[in-house]
Amino acid sequence: MSMDGLPPLREVIERHGLFAKKALGQNFLLDLNLTRRIARTAGRLDNATVLEVGPGPGGLTRALLMEGAQRVVAIERDERCLAALAEIAAHYPGRLEIVAGDALKTDFSALAANAENVKIVANLPYNIGTELLIRWLTPSVWPPFYQSMTLMFQREVAERIVAKPGSSHYGRLGVLAGWRTDARIAFDVPPQAFTPPPKVTSSVVQISPIEEPLPVDAGKLARTTEAAFGQRRKMLRQSLRPLGGEALLAKAGIDGTRRAETLSVEEFVSLAREL
Repeated sequence: MSMDGLPPLREVIERHGLFAKKALGQNFLLDLNLTRRIARTAGRLDNATVLEVGPGPGGLTRALLMEGAQRVVAIERDERCLAALAEIAAHYPGRLEIVAGDALKTDFSALAANAENVKIVANLPYNIGTELLIRWLTPSVWPPFYQSMTLMFQREVAERIVAKPGSSHYGRLGVLAGWRTDARIAFDVPPQAFTPPPKVTSSVVQISPIEEPLPVDAGKLARTTEAAFGQRRKMLRQSLRPLGGEALLAKAGIDGTRRAETLSVEEFVSLAREL
């Protein structure tokens, strides 16, 4: 038995035939000491509802419950994993809710309804992680339904989330995250910690919402950053031509010969306001 009284994860995976599927972006974390470190990075959990995406065989799920999470809602698309997760739910009566479905089609705010302290904690499937993050950063209503996000990404994506102007990693993710949140890389996770091991290092990113970000329509800011960084080697007067080009830049008081990676979050907000 493991430290939580449940069978070791390798045994669970073998018994349920849970080989990781590349098509689902699966890489399982089996070290409960590591998953508990991720859970602790999310802060106090005993009064929290935790939303977890892609729990797989339940390594992080078990860690969240061991660290005292009041309630965990786990969204899992892979039906093969449901029986393993059900065993965890039985071991922690009333504390684990399993939602069988696609995270991209899930209404997370509805899952969090009536909960006062909601945290998103997940080893996100690589193939949907960025899309989910953008959705969580750009809801029409702010502050959002969550108090924090503790998420695992490939190191390259993590660097893009926390990047500042002038950095080679600075792009759309850096602007959107910098606009509404404080984001930091908490620690790295080596490939060998996963089964199967990915080809790259991963990072855990801690993201906290800013209560009053600069006012601007989220959709317009997303369109502006997408256009600007879609052709990042070009001057803004060229990359932003579909949105107004020189005229748009003049309204925002920004030099059209600059490139997207030189603009601050505040300048991108100014551009989006003029759309």
